[in-house]
Amino acid sequence: MQAQVLESFAVALGQANVLTEPDDMAAYLTEWRGHFACAAAAVLRPGNTDEVAAAVALCNTHGLAVIPQGGNTGLVGGAVAQSAQTQVVLSLDRMQRIRNVDTENDSITVDAGCILADVQAAAEQAGRLFPLSLAAEGSCRIGGNLATNAGGVNVLRYGNIRDLCLGLEVALANGEVWQGLSGLRKDNSGYDLKQLFIGSEGSLGVITAATLKLFPRNQQSETAWLALPDPKAAITLLNKLRHATGDNLIACELIPQLAVDLVSRHIDGCRNPCDAEHPWHLLIEAATPARGEWLRASLFDAIEQAMHDELISDGLLADNLGQAQAFWRIRENIPEAQVREGASIKHDVSVVVSRIPDFLQRAGAAVTRAVPGVRICAFGHVGDGNLHFNLSQPENESGAAFMTRTAELNQIVHDIVVDMHGSFAAEHGVGRLKTNALQRYKSAQALTLMQTLKKAIDPHAIMNPGAVVAASSVTHTEDRGHE
Repeated sequence: MQAQVLESFAVALGQANVLTEPDDMAAYLTEWRGHFACAAAAVLRPGNTDEVAAAVALCNTHGLAVIPQGGNTGLVGGAVAQSAQTQVVLSLDRMQRIRNVDTENDSITVDAGCILADVQAAAEQAGRLFPLSLAAEGSCRIGGNLATNAGGVNVLRYGNIRDLCLGLEVALANGEVWQGLSGLRKDNSGYDLKQLFIGSEGSLGVITAATLKLFPRNQQSETAWLALPDPKAAITLLNKLRHATGDNLIACELIPQLAVDLVSRHIDGCRNPCDAEHPWHLLIEAATPARGEWLRASLFDAIEQAMHDELISDGLLADNLGQAQAFWRIRENIPEAQVREGASIKHDVSVVVSRIPDFLQRAGAAVTRAVPGVRICAFGHVGDGNLHFNLSQPENESGAAFMTRTAELNQIVHDIVVDMHGSFAAEHGVGRLKTNALQRYKSAQALTLMQTLKKAIDPHAIMNPGAVVAASSVTHTEDRGHE
């Protein structure tokens, strides 16, 4: 990068916030799954919205691509810079201000660089709940959560972050700031522009702040671990439990015995909550802001009836917070246990809830035909149809050999998902990892609409090029040189 360009960034952001030395940039150039080589001309660390806008404007002027980055915890290469000549990482990690908490409106306005756990804590301090919860909540940032439309374990009750967002502030590709922060719950004055940027993975603009919904804190919370004969029982049980608890089920996680075995084997302090092995398990949590002790009794009665109906073969209702946390620790450590077990090929997919058993049967049979002995570790948010259909290497096969089958197995699984009118990208996003899948499975009409939006909002294609909409599908409208 030319010295004069670096000097312009230093003037706008302060010299200390323009990183060019390899050691200083290293943490921002980590790609957790190792799918992409990382490189950047610089890492820019603005401290407020004006500085973000200034940095983006300079990039637009000098023909540099902007790679927005939150907590750098993504799993599909959505925040990966790949050019030491033409791309800069724009990190929001200095922008951590809680701007406003309005308890009468049940909303909170925060900088996009706020860590999710800090937003949860600010809500808690105000006597409220911000319900978005996921494994990376101690390091992921709100801007990245919004850019990927994060879901997590509480989608069943509260929805994705798209459903939790009231308004946004966004730095556009030309350096202007769209001021869309609002605490309104009803506004039909034209297009809902914030929805364009939520889930766009930084390919249309840089989210700099958000106004988010808050909820009453839960006064009752119950957690249970249930053993099941099959996934169909899980779907039946899900519906019965929602009715029995007054639709106060907030999380419902399907877990196979293989996952329980892997966690018990590799994670200290974790063990099967049941005395025996069972084909499938269901981890549920119910909660309500209503006072009293009726929720536990309602859940207990529902579990007892389900055992009588042979929907479940064993069940444990947590007696205390420690036992509930032990149940959740099993679920949260499944990915790490898979890593320790060996190579795995992962899929983040969704189908409508009622078709989960059909999907598991079809996809399980198909991958087993392709790779006899493959170990299927399918788990996830059964309450909203999102499964992590992960495949662990056969016990008698090397990890390297198994990973050569990635593209083949991806296509097998994704073909089935799409045939069932599901999605090949449920909650992790498209990033750079799944752009080929997007081209394969999205209709020509959908792709054209996405490309049209990209060209209209980011005419020079400087915003996260190569993410979501493939770079080759977006052409520059003019050759500006250095304006």
